[in-house]
Parts: sequence; structure tokens; C-alpha cells
Amino acid sequence: MAVPKKKTSKSKRNMRRSHHKVPTPTVIQCECGSPSLPHRVCPSCGKYGGRQVVRAEDAE
Repeated sequence: MAVPKKKTSKSKRNMRRSHHKVPTPTVIQCECGSPSLPHRVCPSCGKYGGRQVVRAEDAE
């Protein structure tokens, strides 16, 4: 059975876990001024890449 030779210190354990955090999402401003996620249709105006993709009443 595999058993650790020495105890892992709190410092080494926490350094290993330092990359386990959840990244913060990137938020951009649409032409209409509302925040939205990049590479997605704006939920308030329905535009993507400067073009109207979804009708405004369907987006709401």
C-alpha cells in the first residue's frame, strides 16, 4: 500500500490548491450599454457582432 513518507505541510498543501479557484467571468459592454458575456447574443437588444440576430421582443 502506498503511504506518504512525510506529512505534507499546510503551506505546501495550500500552494497546491492555489489554482483550484473558480475564474471570474469576462463581461463586455454591448452597443446598447448592457453587460453581456463575450461571443454571445446580447440578452437585452438581441445583437451579435453589430448585427441584429434576434428580435428585441424575443430577446426579453
